[in-house]
Amino acid sequence: MIVASGYNIAPVEVENVIYEHSAVSEVAIVGVPHGYRGETVKAFIVLKDEFKGKVGEKEIMDFCKSKLATFKVPRVIEFRDTLPKSLIGKVLRRVLREEEAKKAK
Repeated sequence: MIVASGYNIAPVEVENVIYEHSAVSEVAIVGVPHGYRGETVKAFIVLKDEFKGKVGEKEIMDFCKSKLATFKVPRVIEFRDTLPKSLIGKVLRRVLREEEAKKAK
């Protein structure tokens, strides 16, 4: 659960909306530290090969704004080639949060 400005945000809800975008292959949502909001929503996205370099942060944010409440829209989007996964293929959000914590220091 992500708590941003007192609102509870379920990462899976945001992920399900982003998965609806035709360019998205994989997505993981995590809460990252934010000075004012406490936490903010960050999306890690893997694009399908045919959309790499063609779809940007603004397009994803606009897509989310049309389907989610404003406080649930990712404020930060990072495009990656792969997401960290367990041996059974589950995305490891913990690893992504740890990477963000290291960047913040």
